[in-house]
Amino acid sequence: MTTADKPLWTPSPERLAGTQVMALIAAANARHGLALKTYADLHRWSIESQGDFWSLVWDDSGIKGEKGERLAIDLDRIQKARFFPDARLNFAENLLARDDDTPALIFQGEDKASLTMSWRELNALVSRLQQAMRAEGVERGDRVAAMMPNRPETIAIMLAAASMGAIFSSCSPDFGERGVLDRFGQIEPKLFFAIDGYWYAGKRIDNAAKVVAIAAQLGGRCVIVPYLGEAEALAGQIRGARTLEAFIAPYAARQVEFARLPFNQPLFILYSSGTTGVPKCIVHGAGGTLLQLVKEHRYQCDLKPGDRSFYFTTCGWMMWNWLVAGLANGETLLLFDGSPFHPVPGVLFDFVTREKGVLFGTSAKYIDAAHKAGLTPRTTHDLSALRLMTSTGSPLSPEGFRWVYEEVKGDLHLASISGGTDIVSCFVLGDPTAPVWSGEIQAAGLGMAVDVWNDDGKPVREEKGELVCVKPFPSMPVMFWNDADGKKYTAAYFERFDNVWHHGDFAEWTRHGGLIIHGRSDATLNPGGVRIGTAELYAQVEKIPEVLESIAIGQDWEGDVRIVLFVRLRDGVMLDDALVDRIKRQIRSGASPRHVPARILQVADIPRTKSGKITELAVRDIVAGRGVKNQEALANPEALALYKDLPELKV
Repeated sequence: MTTADKPLWTPSPERLAGTQVMALIAAANARHGLALKTYADLHRWSIESQGDFWSLVWDDSGIKGEKGERLAIDLDRIQKARFFPDARLNFAENLLARDDDTPALIFQGEDKASLTMSWRELNALVSRLQQAMRAEGVERGDRVAAMMPNRPETIAIMLAAASMGAIFSSCSPDFGERGVLDRFGQIEPKLFFAIDGYWYAGKRIDNAAKVVAIAAQLGGRCVIVPYLGEAEALAGQIRGARTLEAFIAPYAARQVEFARLPFNQPLFILYSSGTTGVPKCIVHGAGGTLLQLVKEHRYQCDLKPGDRSFYFTTCGWMMWNWLVAGLANGETLLLFDGSPFHPVPGVLFDFVTREKGVLFGTSAKYIDAAHKAGLTPRTTHDLSALRLMTSTGSPLSPEGFRWVYEEVKGDLHLASISGGTDIVSCFVLGDPTAPVWSGEIQAAGLGMAVDVWNDDGKPVREEKGELVCVKPFPSMPVMFWNDADGKKYTAAYFERFDNVWHHGDFAEWTRHGGLIIHGRSDATLNPGGVRIGTAELYAQVEKIPEVLESIAIGQDWEGDVRIVLFVRLRDGVMLDDALVDRIKRQIRSGASPRHVPARILQVADIPRTKSGKITELAVRDIVAGRGVKNQEALANPEALALYKDLPELKV
């Protein structure tokens, strides 16, 4: 057996036997008289007996609420399906799982600020916020919006809103004025919480002018949260605004009150990236979000009460919503805000080491950047507490897998995961009972009837196709905001295949039963009618040491499509004929001779969304002479100018 035929990691028999997946298998067998033995058995049962499976997850996870008599209805029609239609629960009640002096939230803001909040302190802050919101007239169904960093106060604001059935929506404070208004302007929040500023890469970023402009246009009441010490001065510039301290000052902490509401009570509004127009407002329900995310924390990640969980995320990415659900599992959350490479390149590993993190969650781009920065945490940090590393945002390359096992930790469950804002969770992710194979996502999530279909709607194996989900699941959106007839919702997921969720990822089952995501379907490259995912090219190009990152598009050319590759190189490196030749040879041998780029150009920057994803569609539009409708959706819209009217692409 060659090295390529061997898994990178396999759980020990002791570790496998102790997983919560095996405990759930035993519980399913006992309750239903089954003989399940493996994760694959459990997964098969979970999609064949959906009501029974999700009911077992509810009970085994200790969900607080009334489940009701009916477990699921209309499962044969995916858009009409409803889970637990008689249930009553409250998301915040389930997340405020404890009320003691142990840490619930541990915050680090670069080297500028740190804060630990106990469960008791978190409950007290939520209580005071709840009372203040009620006094402000916030009721069930009202929207509460927050332009906040990943701080403890943000979680408390969300929990206070959820406790009374209000709908919470957040974005990162680095969003521009137009980007915030394109999102929050659609949902008309009754309360708007904003930070006075933040730190990034050691720089002090004052938010005052932006907050004043946004608050004036949103129209609701504004509360300013301190970070830079400017909250009082900023509140004085906005009519009716108060600081957080003044907002909650009249109220003493008491027992938090929880409104138990229907399973599909709207909880979160998340947003599509918005690079092709005004962002879609995706509404997620309390019950489905809770049940799905508790399932992922407990069984897919094998996290246990008391474990310390870290995810590098902002409040503008759905992984923040994912992370906070760990509270329902009794986890302590590690929150970091700022640059992942400041004040030193290993700052995230410093944080996770110091706080004895069990989960280190991040993006594939961070892993690639850490690799290219020469980080070797295995030799510089004590990661003895670390059991799990997860990666999402884009496909994790085989080189990324190898770097984790060679330079981070050998005995580690590394899970590449994929899902999205659309489902506030994952379709495919980790299986703590199974081996990890290089470049592969391990498994479809429990309860998720995931498959790969060809263009004719037929399932395929070890062949690229469209990622679909053929049965309903609890965390499907409740609706889109301002979509009364549901046409936008249907168009987003159900027009390609009848009665089947079409996710828009280009994917492939592997011979190990795992999955590879080859990129977004709408960004796949198709010269000569032969499709290839952009991730396949990036995996090869970024093996070249001089290449920091790359982006590929298809350019309409002479009745066909030609591939154009842009590369961002290390400082001091220029793209010459020799490097172009090496890149082409790497793609030809490692990916496909049919997909060698016709043009390779050097650029200083690559446009990306606020959540850090590179955006091929925006570059494709600029190269084609089309405008990008919503540049505010980008973290670095100025980068688009680098791709406009390039003479090299006229010939």
